[in-house]
Amino acid sequence: MHSDLVASRSADPKDSRESKYGGGPQLDAVSLAIIEQLQEDGRRPYAAIGKAVGLSEAAVRQRVQKLLDQGVMQIVAVTDPLTVGFRRQAMVGVTVEGDVEAVADALAAMAECEYVVMTAGSFDLMVEIVCEDDDHLLEVINKRIRAVPGVRSTESFVYLKLKKQTYMWGTR
Repeated sequence: MHSDLVASRSADPKDSRESKYGGGPQLDAVSLAIIEQLQEDGRRPYAAIGKAVGLSEAAVRQRVQKLLDQGVMQIVAVTDPLTVGFRRQAMVGVTVEGDVEAVADALAAMAECEYVVMTAGSFDLMVEIVCEDDDHLLEVINKRIRAVPGVRSTESFVYLKLKKQTYMWGTR
C-alpha cells in the first residue's frame, strides 16, 4: 500500500481503543497499512514498510511489536501440509450440548486442531484438523474430539485436494 492510499483512510491515532464490535483494538490507518504490507510479504524490511506508510523504520518496528503483543496479528511461515508430512486434512463440524466455549477451548488445545470457530447454523463449531494420515485422523476424531465432554456429534469433511489457501484478505 502506498502512502497516498494510507492518507485516504480515516486515520484515528487512538489505535488501542476497543472496537465497538468487541473484536480487539481499533486500528488506525497506518497500522492497517503496515498489516497489509506484511500480508503481502511477511519478511518485508521495516525500512521498506516505513517508506510505504510514511514512518521511520523504528516507528514501524514499534508498531509491529505492539500489533504482535496485542494479538492483532502473527507473523508465521505458512506451509503446504503435504510437503511437511501431513497427508490428511479435514473440516469437522461439531454439535455441542452445554457450554460451546468450553468445548471450543478443549479442541483449540489439541495440536491437530489448527482452526476452531464457533458458528451459527447446523454445527456449533467448525474445526480444521491436520493429520499425518487416515489412522491419525480417525484417532483424533474418534478417541479425542468425541471424548470431549459436551460433544454430542461430529461430521467430517475430508479434504481431497487443497486448491487455495491464502491469508491475503487485507484490512477493512
